[in-house]
Amino acid sequence: MASSSAIGKLSREEFRRQKDLDAARKAGTAPAALDEEGRPINPHIPQYISQAPWYLDTGAPSLSHQRRPFDDRSADKLDNWYDRGAKAGPAAKKYRKGACENCGAMTHKKQDCLERPRKKGAKFTNKNIQADEIIHDVATGFDAKRDRWNGYDPAEHKKIYEEYEAVEAARQKLREEEIDNQTTTDLAAVRKVAKAGKKEGKEADPDFGSSDEEDADDDKYADAADAVGQKLDTKTRITVRNLRIREDTAKYLINLDPESAYYDPKTRSMRDAPIKNVPAEEAKFAGDNFFRFSGEAPEVQELQLFAWQAAARGNDVHLNANPTQGQLLHHEFKEKKEMMKDVNKVSILAKYGGEEYLEHVPKELINGQTENYVEYSRTGHIIKGKERAKARSKYPEDVYINNHTDVWGSWYDLSSGTWGYACCHSSIHISYCAGEAGKEAAQASTAQALLASSKARSEPSTQDNEARARIEQNYSKKRVGEGDVSLDKDRLAEAINEEKKRKARGDKDDDRSSKKMKGLQSGSHDVTEEELEAYRMTRRNAEDPMANYVDSEDVYTR
Repeated sequence: MASSSAIGKLSREEFRRQKDLDAARKAGTAPAALDEEGRPINPHIPQYISQAPWYLDTGAPSLSHQRRPFDDRSADKLDNWYDRGAKAGPAAKKYRKGACENCGAMTHKKQDCLERPRKKGAKFTNKNIQADEIIHDVATGFDAKRDRWNGYDPAEHKKIYEEYEAVEAARQKLREEEIDNQTTTDLAAVRKVAKAGKKEGKEADPDFGSSDEEDADDDKYADAADAVGQKLDTKTRITVRNLRIREDTAKYLINLDPESAYYDPKTRSMRDAPIKNVPAEEAKFAGDNFFRFSGEAPEVQELQLFAWQAAARGNDVHLNANPTQGQLLHHEFKEKKEMMKDVNKVSILAKYGGEEYLEHVPKELINGQTENYVEYSRTGHIIKGKERAKARSKYPEDVYINNHTDVWGSWYDLSSGTWGYACCHSSIHISYCAGEAGKEAAQASTAQALLASSKARSEPSTQDNEARARIEQNYSKKRVGEGDVSLDKDRLAEAINEEKKRKARGDKDDDRSSKKMKGLQSGSHDVTEEELEAYRMTRRNAEDPMANYVDSEDVYTR
């Protein structure tokens, strides 16, 4: 069957003869088939092994597709590498055509030059021309190209060992000094400290301690101590009792207040923070929601939201089916969004202007801090250091003119609503200061002082009293029907009759106005209290809901 791969479609007779030949080879009566190299092929090998696939089929019986291909990797060894930074002999004295315009080397161009860009290149100055680099032709294979340690010098790792040994020596010396400074005479404690560094075997010093990694391991595996409930203190090498590991505190034991965050015993989750008055960054446990919305969780939520919105708009985006595509599309979407923001901003500024108002001073300069040390006393005076300079404006400050001791605007007059000087209460700008005399003069010139002085000088006359009484009568509360009013019954009855006669004639305001004009001509224009009360009693109140009410005499029975 090994040769069946070399034959295409066989006829019935050819297939029968092939089957007979395979049976004879298995029985040993016929010689075995030979491959391309002349080696016999075992006839007992199954067909699915001996038959080559279509992309490796050579047309002849062979088992080369089952063997590892021969590959010469002599060129891919680590020691076959180029020398970094090697120069080819002395540098040229003059610039050569085709060389680097920056440094003058022939092995690279200006855009590939690794030297600092010069103000004037070697092409124009012919000075400080660098030597040509040695370019090695290293034939690297697939593995050599992707080997991150290819070209690494193992001798450089010796520096790490030397640094580590120096640190260990300094730590050992420090531990020896701590043992010498101990005042205890307990030999057992000294032996216990001396045996602390024996965990690394023979390489470590048998008399002194271990490294920081061993101390960390002691803390990490403290629960595996000999005695239950004991912990080994790595600093003093003394066992201390530890009843419970504090890192294993249950969530419901952090705050025992029953009104605090809810704890779900089924899922063992506490979504809110058990202690409210502690910041989430400083709390021992800030709730499950804090961890849910920290780290990369918000980014994943934004990615899921973008996938949903894109799928709703008809795009074939699914976060679970193809997360790489969704992440790339989201990144491209954010870049385009930022680009559109910049384009809109530039277009708006180009149309309306105002770019200079967007520039602001950095926060580092506004809230700048210095390292100047200043020490104050209890009273606020500076004991040590320099006082911070006060911010001053471009206008002159604390400049007193015309004998003033206060600046303009230090006093405000409530009566006149004007500003002035607090030293003399003068409201005239750039006036001469009069001191306390000016304050007394300003107080005497106020409206209240003038009224008080005029009342004191003149007493009111009898005619003024009568006029004032008439005014009070016309505009008092009694005039509008409020308060206690004393009425004459005869005059009230006469006023009611006059009001009814006026309404019967149909006169609204003509009669009253004519009467008023006559009264003005005669010198009396007052309306008496009786006439006012008669008007109130006889007028019809249209707003009264019971004005049109008529009581019917019908008797309703059940």
